[in-house]
Amino acid sequence: MAEHQYNPKEIEQRVQQYWQDSQTFSATDDPSKEKFFCLSMFPYPSGRLHMGHVRNYTIGDVISRYQRMQGKNVLQPMGWDAFGLPAENAAINNNTAPANWTYSNIDYMKSQLKSLGFGYDWDREVATCKPDYYRWEQWFFTRLFEKGLVYKKNATVNWDPVDQTVLANEQVVDGRGWRSGALVEQKEIPQWFIKITDYAEELLRDLDQLDDWPEQVRAMQANWIGRSEGVDIRFDVPQGTGEQASLSVYTTRPDTLYGVTYVAVAAQHPLAEQAAKNNPELAAFIDECKNTKTVEAELATMEKKGCDTGFQAVHPLTGELVPVWAANFVLMDYGSGAVMSVPGHDQRDWEFATKYGLTIRQVIAPAEDAEQDCDLTAGAYTEKGRLIHSDSFDGLAFEDAFDAIAQALEKKGAGKRTVNYRLRDWGVSRQRYWGAPIPMLNLESGESVPVPADKLPVVLPEDVQMDGVTSPIKADPDWAKTDYQGQAATRETDTFDTFMESSWYYARYTCAQNNDAMLSPEQANYWLPVDQYVGGIEHAILHLLYSRFFHKLLRDEGLVDSDEPFKRLLCQGMVLADSFYREDESGKKTWFSPADVSVEKDDKGRITKAWLTEDGTPVQHGGMTKMSKSKNNGIDPQQVIDQYGADTVRLFTMFAAPPEQTLEWVESGVEGANRFLRRVWKLATEHADKGPVAALDTQSLNKDQQALRREIHKTIDKVSDDIGRRQTFNTAVAAVMELLNHLQKAPQEAAQDIALMREGVEAIVRLLNPITPHMCHTLWQQLGHDSDIEFAGWPQADKQALIEDEKLIVVQVNGKVRAKMTVAANAEKAELEAAAKAQPNVQQFIDGKTIRKVIVVPGKLVNIVAS
Repeated sequence: MAEHQYNPKEIEQRVQQYWQDSQTFSATDDPSKEKFFCLSMFPYPSGRLHMGHVRNYTIGDVISRYQRMQGKNVLQPMGWDAFGLPAENAAINNNTAPANWTYSNIDYMKSQLKSLGFGYDWDREVATCKPDYYRWEQWFFTRLFEKGLVYKKNATVNWDPVDQTVLANEQVVDGRGWRSGALVEQKEIPQWFIKITDYAEELLRDLDQLDDWPEQVRAMQANWIGRSEGVDIRFDVPQGTGEQASLSVYTTRPDTLYGVTYVAVAAQHPLAEQAAKNNPELAAFIDECKNTKTVEAELATMEKKGCDTGFQAVHPLTGELVPVWAANFVLMDYGSGAVMSVPGHDQRDWEFATKYGLTIRQVIAPAEDAEQDCDLTAGAYTEKGRLIHSDSFDGLAFEDAFDAIAQALEKKGAGKRTVNYRLRDWGVSRQRYWGAPIPMLNLESGESVPVPADKLPVVLPEDVQMDGVTSPIKADPDWAKTDYQGQAATRETDTFDTFMESSWYYARYTCAQNNDAMLSPEQANYWLPVDQYVGGIEHAILHLLYSRFFHKLLRDEGLVDSDEPFKRLLCQGMVLADSFYREDESGKKTWFSPADVSVEKDDKGRITKAWLTEDGTPVQHGGMTKMSKSKNNGIDPQQVIDQYGADTVRLFTMFAAPPEQTLEWVESGVEGANRFLRRVWKLATEHADKGPVAALDTQSLNKDQQALRREIHKTIDKVSDDIGRRQTFNTAVAAVMELLNHLQKAPQEAAQDIALMREGVEAIVRLLNPITPHMCHTLWQQLGHDSDIEFAGWPQADKQALIEDEKLIVVQVNGKVRAKMTVAANAEKAELEAAAKAQPNVQQFIDGKTIRKVIVVPGKLVNIVAS
C-alpha cells in the first residue's frame, strides 16, 4: 500500500542518502559512451546560497538529469571560486583569517546544495584557494612567461595614500577610499600582464563557432575586443633644441586629417611631464588628473579639462603647426596616450575646443551637398560625407579618402595602415592578500625570473592576522626572502586576479585528482569542451572572454585539442522579490524583509496595503526588485525547503518564467507548485495501489482511450523538445500540468483504462524527474520498478499515437466563434465548409445573408464572412 500523503522532508532525506550511497552521479571516463559535460558557474563561498544560485544550479541539474536519461555519460561537477577581496573584508569584520571564514562557508553551502538534491560528482570538487589547485595555475604562468606571453610594466592603479594600498574599483566610493575616506590617487606601480592582445583576432574570429551562445553575449564580446581598421599617424614635435620628439596617434577617420587643429596627450604622457618642469599651471593640472577616473563610460560624461603644454606638433601633410594640449579625456594606458583632435567632426574634441577657444574647422560635408557649410557653432558634424578644404582630396567619399590619405602618409613615411583593438592586455596583479601568489622571483640585479617548477606551489600562508591595511605577505619580509641558484631573491608579493582561477576551473574538473599534472590530455579531451554552461549575463564579457583565452593557451601548450571551452551557453535571468520600506523625515529608507510583512491584494493580485506582521504598523511597497541585502528582500532558500521541500523550490524556479528572463518570487506561486506535486503524488500512489497492471493493447483502444493516449504522447514529444532543444522549462512543466488534468478525469475501472493510466503516470514521473527528482525517484519505485529512474531512460513518443483521426474545428461567423465541430482529420475543404454551414448555431447567423467568403484554416477553423 503506497503512502498517499506527500511528505517531502522524509522522502528527500532518504533519496539523497540513496544517491550518496550508490554514487549515482559519480562520472567515469568512458570513451565508448557519448559524454555530456554540464556545468553551472561555480559560486563564491559567501556563506549562504541565494535564490539566484538556486535558479542557476537547478537549470544545470535539470539539463544534466535529462541528458543522463538520454543514455549519455554525464559529468556535472561543483567547486568554489574561493579567493578574493570579500573574504578579506569579512575576515577583518569577524576578527578571523580569510581561510577559516572561507572553509566554514564552503562546508555550509555544500550542505545547502546537497539539500536541494543537485546531482554533482563531489569526487571532482575543487576549491581554488587550495594549493593543489593553484599550484598548476602558477606552473602554467611560468610556462607563459617562458613563451614571452607574460611581462611586467608600470600601470595606473587606485592608490589610497592613508591605508597605503591599492584599491579595486568597487572600493572607491565617490573618489575616496572605502575605509580611510582619503582621496584616491592614480598611481603607477609595477604590474604583471598576460598578452591577451596576441589572441585578439582569434578570439574575435572564433565567436563564429559559438552558434549556441546568445547573440547578445557574442555581440558584447565582439564590442569589447573592438577591432577597427585605421591609420597610425606620426606628428613630429620640435623641441627648440634642434631635436624633435614625435607623437604616434591612431585614427579610424583619416578622412578628417585636414581638420586637425590640436593634438591632445594624456596628463601622464612624457611630453606633458617634460613641459610641466617649467610650467606650474601644467604641473598642477597633471597632479589634479591623478584622481581622474579611468572608466571609459565616466570619461565620456565628465567635464573636459586641459592645459596647453606649450609644444606644437607638425601636421604630417600640411606642415601646419598645431598646439599640443594635455587633456583629462586621454588615457596613457590606451594606445599611445595621444590623439589627433578634430573638433569640427568629433563632439568630444568640439566641447574641448569650444571651452578653450581653439580653432574649429570643417573638412567634411554631407555627401549629397559637398558645398554645404555646416553650422559648427552648435556641435560637431560627425557623419561621414565628402571631403572639403582638404587640398587635393576634396570631393572624395570616406572610403576613397581613407585609401588616398593613407597612401599619402605612407609615401611620406608619416603613417601606415593598421588594425587596432580596444582590448588591452590582461593585468593579473592584485595587491591584496587572499589570492594565489604570483610565482615570480625578483633578483638583486632587478631581473624577474619564474619560480622553478620543483619549488611550486608557492604556498599562501593561511594562519595570518589581518590589520585591514597591509597584506600579511607584504608585511612579512621573511616570507618573501628566498634564493635562486645561489643568489638572494625575494618572492613576488602580489597575488593573482581571481579571474585567473575561474578561467580554467572547468578543465580541472576533468582530472581534479591528478597530482602530477595540470591536466591529463586524455581525460580533458574526452570531456571538453563543456557541452552546456549555465550562468548569469553579468559574466558575459570578462569571465567568458578570459576563459576562452585561457582555453586557447591550454591548447597551445598541448593540454587540450579544442579551440573553445563552452559549446552552448544559457544565461539565466535574475530573481526578483517584493520589497518593503519605511521612510523617515530625512528621507532615509529602512527596508523590511517580505517574511515580516503582511499584505492585502486587489482582484488583479496587486499589493494595495502592507504592514509589519508583528505590530501592524504600515510599510510602503517598493515594487518587485532584484533580491539583495541592501533592500532586505532576499528569500532564504533553506526556509522554503524546510516549509515546502526541495522539489517544490526546484519546480517553482523552473515554471515561473523562461530561464533567460527575470523570475518573480511570489509565495502564492510556490504554494501552487506544491499543490501540483501533491496532486501528482496522490494520482500516482492511488494508481500504484491497484497492483499489477495488464499490458496495454494499443490496437483495441476506443476513441476516448485513443484521445487520452494521444495527449500522453503529445506531452512526451513536447517536453522532450522543450527541455532538450528549446530549453523552455516553464512550457515543459505547463505541458505536464495539462496532462495531469486529463489523467485525473480519466476512468480507471476497465483493465485497458488502468493500463493506459499506468502509461500516463509513468510518463509524468519520468518527464518530471529532471525537475523534481526526489519525488519521482520514490514514485518510480512505488510503481513497481527496481531500477533507478536516473538510468531508466527518457520516454519516447509513439508517432503512431500522435496521428489524429479526428480534429476539433472552430467555426466562426464574421470572426466570432459560433460553434465547434469534430471532423475527420483528413477532411477536404469542401467538406469542412459544408459541415460548418450545417451547424445549427451557425445557420441562425447566416440565414438570409449573402456569404461573401469562407476562410478555411486546415485542422483549426472555418470563418464564414456574411452580410
